[in-house]
Amino acid sequence: MGASKIGGILQNFVSGTADVQGAALVSHDGLPLASSLPGAMDEERTSAMSAAMLSLGERIGKELSRGNVEKIMVEGADGYGILIGCGEDAVFLVLANQSAKQGLLMLDIKRAVTEIKAALN
Repeated sequence: MGASKIGGILQNFVSGTADVQGAALVSHDGLPLASSLPGAMDEERTSAMSAAMLSLGERIGKELSRGNVEKIMVEGADGYGILIGCGEDAVFLVLANQSAKQGLLMLDIKRAVTEIKAALN
């Protein structure tokens, strides 16, 4: 995997996507693979919490008979945290502010996921 290439993809995504504050690519076991996070955020802690949220979300989806989890979204007063699977071995975390237009944001996320998947292979 080209970590520097993926890091560049994440930086371009964050800087070129309206209302996105940060992004990270995380392994399923909570290790940071690449990130472009706001300065005050701890990359390792954010990665571990993302993996925990994904694991819990998958268990909830299974218990509620919702099938495979497509995305997990947390909405808070200050914005969104969105987790989307990015291949078999990684999860894409996106942090967006409250003014983000969800439809456009999801479209941009899907484009970034396609680019990241290509870089992973």
